[in-house]
Amino acid sequence: MLSGIKIVEICGIGPGPFCAMHLADLGAEVIAVERAASTSITGEANADKNPINRGKRSVTADLKTAEGRETVLKLIEGADALIEGMRPGVMERLGLGPDVLLARNPKLVFGRMTGWGQSGPMAQAAGHDNNYVSLSGAMYHCGTAGEAPSSPITLLGDIGGGALYLAVGILAGILNARATGKGTVVDAAIVDGSAHMMGLMLGLAKKGLLSEQRGKSVHDGSHFYATYRCADGRYVSVGSMEPQFYALLLEKLGLKDDPLFAKQWDKSRWEEQRAALAKIFAGRTRAEWCDLLEGTDVCFAPVNSQQEAARHPHMVERGVYFERDGMLQASPAPRFDGKVVAPGEVPTRGQDTAEVMAALEAGNIAGVWRS
Repeated sequence: MLSGIKIVEICGIGPGPFCAMHLADLGAEVIAVERAASTSITGEANADKNPINRGKRSVTADLKTAEGRETVLKLIEGADALIEGMRPGVMERLGLGPDVLLARNPKLVFGRMTGWGQSGPMAQAAGHDNNYVSLSGAMYHCGTAGEAPSSPITLLGDIGGGALYLAVGILAGILNARATGKGTVVDAAIVDGSAHMMGLMLGLAKKGLLSEQRGKSVHDGSHFYATYRCADGRYVSVGSMEPQFYALLLEKLGLKDDPLFAKQWDKSRWEEQRAALAKIFAGRTRAEWCDLLEGTDVCFAPVNSQQEAARHPHMVERGVYFERDGMLQASPAPRFDGKVVAPGEVPTRGQDTAEVMAALEAGNIAGVWRS
């Protein structure tokens, strides 16, 4: 879908590389500029093959040297966009800021991925996903009543509020550049994106369905939108919000005529109703509940681990997960015309350096790119 789109990625951690992978999954040609060696957050050397680099080409360069900087400057001459995730001002100090790069390529989309944004009192502070969603208000309602708020393992901020917003910004910038001939700087801040993602929940607050007190909102306090423990210690999720789905839930559980459940939206009874359903769901195993409720309009699903999800018939038929190099991975999304996009191979760090540098040294900028 993105064939012909050319991206230069200045490799970092988390959302920037994920954004570049997502664009590569969708057909963009991505050249990842990596350090010759790097370490993980544990201080150990990173592997030479990183799954988040699938579908990319990899070159190594030291941006603190004139040669490394010149490599980037030449690469962006033929690129549509650049992705970087350094703290505000670092690219400028390296001599690779927006003013310099857009002077070399006026149509370039300069994608900047940060947690706090390019401006603001906290712009220069270190941070991680949990900090960004904490500040934006997105974490406040995560978790159960009486316990500390928790950060979703899916990295709500880094991926949802960061990488995906940057991807949209880059594509919008490329469309604008093709229409106007002018590049742009995309300031993708995780605090901005994760706050924007709260739009639906803010609408619920207006209706009185999102409380400042955790455990009192529709998503964490109601009995019909909840997660329940089963007899075997596993869990299932129920989301019977609409009246017709709620009626079916009561019918399936034999509660159709129970006066306790007559008023679905009476918040004063939610705690009692939830306790009653918890007792019912604890009476059968997860498999038994799946046999009764899965695939119906109750709005029901088992809570699966990643390995369980990969084996679930629905996920298997859709090809959502696959294994490569002994690692479980998720297939590219979305799909087009009903077909799963085939993910590219994972490069070894720096494997394309010689080929790319030879083209650059020969002055063949166009020859660097394959599309």
